[in-house]
Amino acid sequence: MPINNLTIKLPKNEIPRVWYNVLPDLPEPLPPYLTPGNVPVEPQALAAIFPPALIEQELSTKRHFDIPEPVVEALSRWRPTPLTRAVGLEKALGVRSMIFYKNESVSPSGSHKSNTAMAQAHFNKIAGIRRLATETGAGQWGTALAIAGQYFNLDVRVFMVRVSLQQKPYRKTIMNLMGAEVLSSPSTVTNAGREAIKNDPDTLGTLGLAISEAVEEAASRSDTNYSLGSVLNHVLLHQTVIGQEIKKQLDIAGVKPDYLIACHGGGSNFGGMAVPFVPDVLSGQKINLIAAEPESCPSLSKGKYGHDHGDVAGLTPLLPMYSLGKDFQPPAIHAGGLRYHGASPIVSSLVKSGIVVPETVGAYELFQYAKIFSRTEFVIPAPESAHALAVTCRKALELEKEANPGVLVFVLSGHGLLDLSAYEDYLSEQPEKE
Repeated sequence: MPINNLTIKLPKNEIPRVWYNVLPDLPEPLPPYLTPGNVPVEPQALAAIFPPALIEQELSTKRHFDIPEPVVEALSRWRPTPLTRAVGLEKALGVRSMIFYKNESVSPSGSHKSNTAMAQAHFNKIAGIRRLATETGAGQWGTALAIAGQYFNLDVRVFMVRVSLQQKPYRKTIMNLMGAEVLSSPSTVTNAGREAIKNDPDTLGTLGLAISEAVEEAASRSDTNYSLGSVLNHVLLHQTVIGQEIKKQLDIAGVKPDYLIACHGGGSNFGGMAVPFVPDVLSGQKINLIAAEPESCPSLSKGKYGHDHGDVAGLTPLLPMYSLGKDFQPPAIHAGGLRYHGASPIVSSLVKSGIVVPETVGAYELFQYAKIFSRTEFVIPAPESAHALAVTCRKALELEKEANPGVLVFVLSGHGLLDLSAYEDYLSEQPEKE
């Protein structure tokens, strides 16, 4: 099959029907989640904020889980998502490598987050929960859960990080339009929020703090559960539809990947792409799995591996992960979805074992490549996704020194149509030269 200017679209009946659980295939078993007293967390301790099905998915070593039909029906509204060869980008860079991007921005929320939002809403609905509390950074996760709440008739309250709410006000508009309530975090409705405001009235907020507020709210109400958009095992499980589809699409194109690249904040987007390929790597196939993260919040590159809380207030269990520390205050970068101090235990394990390699990207570099991509592929990437794009371009240029070019695949995890203020800032500081 010719692969110039090729977009590979799978038919609807090729939508994945199972989620792949990488836990039994990790080189080392994940250490247990711990209480503050360093005692392993029992499953029943999670029941205050999660439904039974998600607790099972979080802790089980079963290799596959069937995707329930109501979730398949929801996902089929936009899945399978296209895999496109970025021929225009290749020409602009002057490289021989093939560059493909998996376009997750075609979902109703504009990002990959809908893959797990629909699943989590379904499992909470059948468990009798009528209300969900969550956090959001850049707003993509909050948007996805608001849409899923509307789809499955659940009320949703979103704690949105203050600085991201200021940068991306229209995300709040979309969430409100979809029926969700949005509060700026830190808020005055939780103990964690009030304490943060007391300590620093001008705080920009963090994802860790917003998580504290959402967990506190869920734990205090019997009709409410907590819903998390990244980090945890069950979230990565739901996102494996991404990697499963990429495998089929590359088979159709008749190529094998040399590099698989995605941005990394908490790990759901990266994990969803990467973990279906872990058995291939372990069997000897040469695939470079690269997690692209911001220089200003490099949890995998500069964090320490150990047990740490996933939130500022210490309400979550202690997770085995790379972390910059739960009190780390990241700068106000536009890629709000990557402003997180920790990392998925699964991704952390893969980095620790050498299967995954992290790379950092600076703001100027990512916007440089985002501009080129926008002008050649006519798709505006979210600043988060542009981290993966930048590393992809960097690798493709490096491969020009080699005799054989490579096949590089990155995940366009979301569009940047609600991030135009970030692009305006970049363009105003980089005037065009005639």
